Amino acid sequence: MAPDSIVEVRNISKQFGGVHALRDVSMEVRRGEVHAIIGENGAGKSTLMKILAGAYKKDEGTIVIDGELVDAQSPRDIINRGISVIYQEFMLAPDLTVAENIFIDDLQQSHLFINWSDLNRRASEELQKLGFGHISPTTKVHNLSVAYQQIVEICKSLVKKSKLIIFDEPTAVLTHAETEGLLDIIRKLNGSGVTIVYISHRLKELFAISDRISVLKDGGLVGTVDTSSISEEQLVTMMVGREIEQLFPAREGPGLTREEQSELLRVEGLSVGDLVKDVNFTVRRGEIVGFSGLIGAGRTETMRAIFGVDKKTGGEIFWKGEKISPKNPRKSIRMGIGLLPEDRKGQGLVLEQPIRTNATLVSQRGNGFIGAKAERRKVTELLETVATRYGSMDDNVESLSGGNQQKVSLAKWLAVDTELIILDEPTRGVDVGAKVEMYGLINSLADSGVGVVLVSSEMIEIIGICDRALVMREGEVTGELNKEELTESNLIKLAMGVES
Repeated sequence: MAPDSIVEVRNISKQFGGVHALRDVSMEVRRGEVHAIIGENGAGKSTLMKILAGAYKKDEGTIVIDGELVDAQSPRDIINRGISVIYQEFMLAPDLTVAENIFIDDLQQSHLFINWSDLNRRASEELQKLGFGHISPTTKVHNLSVAYQQIVEICKSLVKKSKLIIFDEPTAVLTHAETEGLLDIIRKLNGSGVTIVYISHRLKELFAISDRISVLKDGGLVGTVDTSSISEEQLVTMMVGREIEQLFPAREGPGLTREEQSELLRVEGLSVGDLVKDVNFTVRRGEIVGFSGLIGAGRTETMRAIFGVDKKTGGEIFWKGEKISPKNPRKSIRMGIGLLPEDRKGQGLVLEQPIRTNATLVSQRGNGFIGAKAERRKVTELLETVATRYGSMDDNVESLSGGNQQKVSLAKWLAVDTELIILDEPTRGVDVGAKVEMYGLINSLADSGVGVVLVSSEMIEIIGICDRALVMREGEVTGELNKEELTESNLIKLAMGVES
């Protein structure tokens, strides 16, 4: 072990059923650095961190911490050695206070009495160290924003005297401003001597904060590089084996003649309470129409009203020239409209059900009988179409990586005659490689004559794949841009209400 290493993993392998999550991975984390880890969904990042955290047992290999060979039997063994993990899904007790969560390990010990005023005082001191002294230690955690809950998680790690903190996708649900605040906190922690391991799909964050970057692919280590010595383009190539210019598959426009591009959807004056106001747009066969804007602009609410999830309070919706009033998603599905929701885990999938069940959710007609052989044949075909990586179709869908979960969520719409599909943030939390595959699938849908509505917060995505795009701000459409007008500058101006 190198003298400046705090942690080293050697020849780590891990298998789940027939799937190799990790294959002979060896890497080191140097004391005092910010070490980033990146890779496609399913590359093995989270598995490696859970093994390091003591949450998973490795099948092969060794772990060395501070020069000592470690065989952790539980996460507590690792915590006692000064290593903490802040997972994307927080490990907080929502009904306890901030102070109780920060010092929850102390509360679990067999003290007869708790000095609450002292506990709250100590919690305030920890919060002040991070610049968040305004958070009340007596506030219940469920009343905090996601960003503030993350601060509580960090404080929990600091009171354990952690010398290495692992952040697993920490900004996936944060706004831009919250993300910048978190990066500043990580810089402060690192400046005070805490070693950081930072897992993220967001390249800009890695380049903004890390000293070195390790790239995982298909359960193996591609390599570790100094951040200052590599470009974004080179990093993408390491991750997926393709140049960044190939991120968006070539498409010159709708794959149909103008005569074939009949109107599918027309929305006139759509309103949904105070969330959506007088929205107008059309979608034709074979075109990809983007919806851009800041979070909270009303894009998701617009799509939910069209699909019949939420009730519209004004305006009209036309399907193939005829006025419709979608009162529920079932009616929309029968007409040929599909929706891939923003929250794939909460609304797009049944996580504790098998992959095959999720892939056929939409096509099941409630007749009480499904031919097993026919179902398996159809599911195999669907999953191949969307290039899903999985062990067995009988595995629960929650066992898949985020990118593969999203593919299953999309596959169910390919099982029925969907003529228009609404994709709400289809690549959120998905790695670069899975994004490329998703873009290819979207192009294929459009080229086959399906109308596509793409809601995305990533401007480069709107620019790279859409034929035209509408921009929303505070519930209203502030402008529409054709392909030639799609630039980051134009999108930002319309999203922020800046006059040209």
